[in-house]
Amino acid sequence: MAEADIAFIIICTGLVFIMTPGLAFFYGGLLRKKNIINMMAMCFVSIAIVSVIWFFLGYSLAFAPDIAGGFIGGFDYIGLVGVDFQSEFDLSLILGDIYGYFFSIPTMPDMLFMVFQLMFAIITVAIIASPFSERVNFGSFCIFISIWVIIVYSPIAHWVWGEGGWLGMMGALDFAGGTVVHINVGFAALAVAMVIGQRKGYQKESLKPSNIPYVLLGTGLLWLGWFGFNGGSALAANDIAVLAMFNTHIAACAGGLVWMLIERQKTEKFSTLGLASGVLAGLVAVTPAAGFVQPWAALLMGAISGAICFFALSLRSRSKVDETLDAISIHGTGGIWGAIATGIFASVNSSGLLLGNLVQLIIQIIGVVVTIIFSFGITYGLAWIVNKTIGFRVPTEVEYVGLDMSQHGEIA
Repeated sequence: MAEADIAFIIICTGLVFIMTPGLAFFYGGLLRKKNIINMMAMCFVSIAIVSVIWFFLGYSLAFAPDIAGGFIGGFDYIGLVGVDFQSEFDLSLILGDIYGYFFSIPTMPDMLFMVFQLMFAIITVAIIASPFSERVNFGSFCIFISIWVIIVYSPIAHWVWGEGGWLGMMGALDFAGGTVVHINVGFAALAVAMVIGQRKGYQKESLKPSNIPYVLLGTGLLWLGWFGFNGGSALAANDIAVLAMFNTHIAACAGGLVWMLIERQKTEKFSTLGLASGVLAGLVAVTPAAGFVQPWAALLMGAISGAICFFALSLRSRSKVDETLDAISIHGTGGIWGAIATGIFASVNSSGLLLGNLVQLIIQIIGVVVTIIFSFGITYGLAWIVNKTIGFRVPTEVEYVGLDMSQHGEIA
């Protein structure tokens, strides 16, 4: 691998890392002031916990050679045995024929590929903090995510990106994580919310965001990080990386504008929170397609995602499900649209429905359905067990005072 490519992926790894602190600000600003530190702590502890688990087990389950019919990787890389900064990883073993343009990049350092993928696992786990916010014991959250990254994230990552993964072998297209990250975590968040239940005062008292500037700062950091998230998924400093980066940006812009304009029609105000939410919806939708579609398609995908996610959030907010920060409405809904739209618009080194490939669209839909079923089902079971044994909820009086003081002894 050329030194320039290595440098590019190192930079992109750092950019994806920035997304988790960015999410901490985005999520923290959406909560009441008494719970901001707790939310940021959940995001930052996700970095530490997932990194240690990835070192010992997670990376091996996701990316070691398959041992169970395309379902899970083996134990070849336990404790990163055989994964170092000098040996070269053969990308064709993982990327195969689906990513034909990668064949000009036969190898990259094992450790670089491992740590780049680690950043994806971290941000996915941090997003799942959404339904835990403002009502859950911090220790229970830590135990839950320690198990979840092993039994939910790693298998799905293997299906799509791992050597011998069944969805990848079938031909599913997921450039940077529409299925592995967004659909997965959106429906996992919904499952957790259904098990944990509502916050005290939900739909009865004001639960408005306490710090919109934090939300906007977080949006900016997420937007920046997404250039590494999608651009780096080309795994080289090449033309596909350039395409993915611009597609990322134009989809975000379209999503933000559409959401803001829809909200303007309803409230007669130009909401910055709506603009930020729409940007995120556009970013989510373009993720699986970033290196497979032309910019006009990315713009259309982002615009439609802004509208779809707006209405999904509106429906969720009127429901009895208190999925606090709407991972299901934006990540789950936007991820579904993005994955399906990839099967419609793919035209770069692949072909979708517009080029007459109905089979690709069907494969994308299969990937969406099985990911929803697996992620929701396994997560619901895990959350139910943890809730019945350790327990998630803090006492009512603790929830009233706020989790910053009760869980961390600190105030924002």
